[in-house]
Amino acid sequence: MLRLIKRNYFLLISLFLIFYLSFNLVSGERGLFSYIEKKELLSNLKNEKLTLISKIEDIDHKNSLLSTNLDLDYIETLIRKRFLFGRKDEIIYIIKND
Repeated sequence: MLRLIKRNYFLLISLFLIFYLSFNLVSGERGLFSYIEKKELLSNLKNEKLTLISKIEDIDHKNSLLSTNLDLDYIETLIRKRFLFGRKDEIIYIIKND
């Protein structure tokens, strides 16, 4: 048995190295599975960044409507929505979502 191992020493070392390198190529911190997970995480973060940018732009737009040049229509919309005010002879319906 020892003689057989000595004769196939190069073959055994080669097989071990091939298995070791292929295992580390697929798994591990820098492996293929980790790469796919990080790519998916990057995609999710990019989508989240776009939604946050759109929310910031919307808030900036609303802020500009309330800044130096007041938009009276927007202020009227806010008053109607927040305080449930209406004009004379208007009927306001409140719909509660359960």
